[in-house]
Amino acid sequence: MKSILVIIICGLGLSLNAQQEKSPKLVVGIVVDQMCYEYLYRYYDKYGEDGFKLMMNEGTNCRNANYNYIPTYTGPGHASIYTGTTPNNHGIVANDWYDRGNRKPINCVTDSMVNTVGSTSINGKFSPINLKSNTITDQLKLTYPKAKVVSMSIKNRGAILPGGHLSDGSYWFDYSSGSFITSTFFEEELPTWVTKFNDAKYPDKCFNKTWETFYPIEEYTESGPDNSPYEHLLGAKTTPTFPYDLNAISGGTPDYGIFTHTPFANTYLTNLAIQAIDFEKMGEDDQTDMLCISYSTPDIAGHSFGPYSIEIEDMYIRLDKEVARLIEYLEDQVGKGEFTLFLTADHAVVPVPQYLIDKQLPGGYFFLTDKMLELRNVATEKFGASVIDVMDNLNIYLDHDTIAAQKLDLNEVSDFIATEIQKWEGVKRVFTADQLYNAAIDDEWMDMVRKGYHHAESGDLIFILEPGYLAKSSDYIGARKGTSHGSAYNYDTHVPLLWYGKNVPSQEIYRNINVTDIAATLSHILFLQNPSSLTGDPILEILEK
Repeated sequence: MKSILVIIICGLGLSLNAQQEKSPKLVVGIVVDQMCYEYLYRYYDKYGEDGFKLMMNEGTNCRNANYNYIPTYTGPGHASIYTGTTPNNHGIVANDWYDRGNRKPINCVTDSMVNTVGSTSINGKFSPINLKSNTITDQLKLTYPKAKVVSMSIKNRGAILPGGHLSDGSYWFDYSSGSFITSTFFEEELPTWVTKFNDAKYPDKCFNKTWETFYPIEEYTESGPDNSPYEHLLGAKTTPTFPYDLNAISGGTPDYGIFTHTPFANTYLTNLAIQAIDFEKMGEDDQTDMLCISYSTPDIAGHSFGPYSIEIEDMYIRLDKEVARLIEYLEDQVGKGEFTLFLTADHAVVPVPQYLIDKQLPGGYFFLTDKMLELRNVATEKFGASVIDVMDNLNIYLDHDTIAAQKLDLNEVSDFIATEIQKWEGVKRVFTADQLYNAAIDDEWMDMVRKGYHHAESGDLIFILEPGYLAKSSDYIGARKGTSHGSAYNYDTHVPLLWYGKNVPSQEIYRNINVTDIAATLSHILFLQNPSSLTGDPILEILEK
């Protein structure tokens, strides 16, 4: 009997070793904030051979990857990528939402119970406390506690949500000090290597630099004119044009907000990633580690300049070189064929609506302040009391206390308000909470809203706008410059998805793939139990080759 047990145990050991040999030593996830799918192709001829092109040509290019819910924001995007499910399960329904209990907005990663580590500011009071599902990184740590998980981003939510609840280190940018910080949720003090990295003061040194185009500006034929009426001004600039002298436009004092608008911030993040691989010894043993990198700067700049600006084209030309630098380091440090890397985006972006208007294309602006005043007045006249609390992210939050005190029916109030909203120009559809919970899934728009809805955080009604429309508070000076995202339309939902590295075949996949399929695929690459609320499907074309 003992000999049989020895054979079984040895067999299990061989099986586990065989599985570990099939798994990469390191998985690297790159999320590019606000990257449109088309950027891979519109700027293709200006990319080098070792960044985006390498992944596209030697890896797997999922050419029809999409978000299957709304709103398409940064917080929900990162949470969905790494949990493998949609906001109705993981609870991150927006970057911020209205907290009914405290009657005020709350950030998706706010945590008042933790403190900043690495700075004296309050910019570290964040954690994954609001994330209701496990991430693929959590699952890795649950299964293999010795695995290292490190995540980083300029944005706090871009660092925190991918790293999950069990991260060994999640780091984000502190706008008050120019350093990377964390919170006491993760660790009580910064690792020595992060402190030394911060001490180098890279952002401060960048204020002696000027952002100029990588190629002669006349070669940027894929974009519009440099001096565009659709772009915001940066700092003290009087025109939205190159070059960007950081010292001059910040008024001689380092303005870290300006720094994060420039490609220098992408370089800063890549530098931190390389330091993490080195000092955390990631990928050096037989246990797979995970490194999560989120490049926030393309989104920060994208909001200001829009997708047809020379600034964004140059941003991606330079980001391509950061990706190439990272891949080169991984191949040297971890080993060629020993790591797996995926690259995607948390959302894309709508063209500047005023640009669409001027081109006589569908699109426009939806000014919220006037509409909300109109809606409050109509509802008060109908019900004899103010029944609307606030609107946030196109969610209408009703005043439940007032409705109860007036002995009104919540569904009747919701239905009336929905009918009024549906009359507004620019509104495509409006849904009540009751509809989202009880109606059959026979409507693609309702299904996307439903998957992005969670009862505790979402409103009592949600409405969506027509294609090309962007919500603004009012028609203030500058309101018609820059752009944003969040809709159910392809310009926001269609994103790149590239895979490269160990056991990744060279291929293009054209069928629809949801971003929730990324974690489902990683579960099999890493031989893990699926994360707790995973609803995505594995990409079989990658796994079966």
